[in-house]
Amino acid sequence: MNTLAPLRSGKLAGSRRLSLSCGLESFPPEIYTLADTLEVLDLSGNRLSALPHDLTRLRKLRTVFCSYNRFTELPAVLGQCATLHTIGFRANQISSVAAEALPLQLRSLVLTDNQLRTVPTGIGRCTGLRKLMLTGNQLHDLPAELAGCTQLELLRIASNRFAVLPLVLFDLPRLAWLAFAGNPVSDAAQPAAATPAGAGIPWASLQLQHQLGEGASGVIYQALWQQAGNAAAGDAVQRVAVKIFKGNISSDGLPRSEMAACLHAGNHPNLIPVHGPVIDHPDGASGLVMALVDTRFKNLAGPPSLDSCTRDVYDADARISLDAVLRIAQGVAAAAAHLHARGLVHGDLYAHNILHSDDGTAMLGDFGAASFFPAGNGGAAQAQALQRIEMRAFSHLLGELLARCGAPAANRRAAWQAVLQLQADCASGTPVNGSGLGAISKQLAALA
Repeated sequence: MNTLAPLRSGKLAGSRRLSLSCGLESFPPEIYTLADTLEVLDLSGNRLSALPHDLTRLRKLRTVFCSYNRFTELPAVLGQCATLHTIGFRANQISSVAAEALPLQLRSLVLTDNQLRTVPTGIGRCTGLRKLMLTGNQLHDLPAELAGCTQLELLRIASNRFAVLPLVLFDLPRLAWLAFAGNPVSDAAQPAAATPAGAGIPWASLQLQHQLGEGASGVIYQALWQQAGNAAAGDAVQRVAVKIFKGNISSDGLPRSEMAACLHAGNHPNLIPVHGPVIDHPDGASGLVMALVDTRFKNLAGPPSLDSCTRDVYDADARISLDAVLRIAQGVAAAAAHLHARGLVHGDLYAHNILHSDDGTAMLGDFGAASFFPAGNGGAAQAQALQRIEMRAFSHLLGELLARCGAPAANRRAAWQAVLQLQADCASGTPVNGSGLGAISKQLAALA
C-alpha cells in the first residue's frame, strides 16, 4: 500500500496484515487502530530508524518486516512483543543487536546485508529459532551459546569474514541448510574458474525471449544463442536459459560465489548443464547460460512460506507414486554426492530447487547457497560434517515425498520400509556404511 488514506478512513478495520511503503520517517500512530487484529506488519522500503516504545499495543503481532530502512540497531521493543516470532530487517545499517531485542519465542530472524560484527550471546535463549539469515555482514565468529538454538534448521552466514567455520555449527542437532560462501574459509578453497578467462558467452550472441522464473538471486529467461563461427551450421542457433543476477547480494550469498559453484559443478545427468558465463553485459550484470529444460519438468514444490518457515509448500493435492519417489530421491542423492566429490556442498537441498517429470526424473538446480569445502587443517573432517548436515536436508526431502505417497502395494511394502529406514539414517546425520549420499543413492536405485 502506498498511502495511509485507507487506514485513516477505516477501510482496513479488522485487518490482520498491513503493508506500508510510502516514504515514512516515523511510525504512523494510525496503525494502532488495528491493535486487536494485526498479525503481520510490513514497513519495508521507508526511511524509518526507530519503532515506538509502545509497539506492544499490537497484542497479536506475529511478524514484523522493516527491510530497506535506516535502522542502525535492532529495536529493543521487539523483545517485549509477547506474540512476535518473525523479524526481518534486511538492508539497513544495523551494527548491533542487543539480547533484549530478541523475543524468547523467536522463530525466524533475517538480518541480511547489514553491518553486524557480533551476534549476541543471548541468542541462545531463543530455543525455538529455526531460521537465521546473517549473509552480508562483518561477522568473523558466532557465539558458542548459539548451540542453545536446538531447533535451528536454516543458517545463512555467506559473505562475512569467517576465516574458519565456527565449531558451534557442528553442535546444532537439526541444522540442515547452510550457506557460507564468500568468506575467506570458502574462497581459499575455491578452485580457478572452470571456464578460462575470455571464454564466456558474449551478450551480443544472446536474444532474450521471455521470462521463465525468478528467484532470490536472479531472473531466468528463455533465449536464443547464436554460436559464433557456426553461421552456416544447422544448429547455429540454440534455445537456452539465461540467468541474469540482480543486485550485489542475495539472502544466500554473492553472484560470483554462485557462478563459481555452477561452473565447477561439472556434468551430471541430474544437474542442469551450464554452457558458460555471460560476458560484456551492457549494464555490467553477471549471468549464466544454461541448458533449456524441457517443459515437461515442473518444480517439485514451492518455497517456504511465513507459516511454514523453513519447510517447502506443496500443492494440497500433490500425490507421488512410490516408484516416482524412489527415482526422484535417487537422482537428487546422486547429484548431491557428485557435488560432494567435487568439493561442494549444495546448501539448499529443497524440493523447490528440484525439477521433476511425471516419471520421476529429477534435476537439482539453484546453486545460490552452494559453498566449497574448507581446505587446510581440519578440512577433511569438516567436509564430512558438512555432508552430514546435507544428509539431514535430504531426510526432510525424503520425508516430504513419502508423506505424499499412498500406501504401498503388498509387493512394495519391503521397499517402503527400506526407504523409511534410509530416511531415519539421514535424519541422524550418520553416514550409511561409513559413506554418505552416494551410498544412499545406490540403495535407492536398488529399490526402484
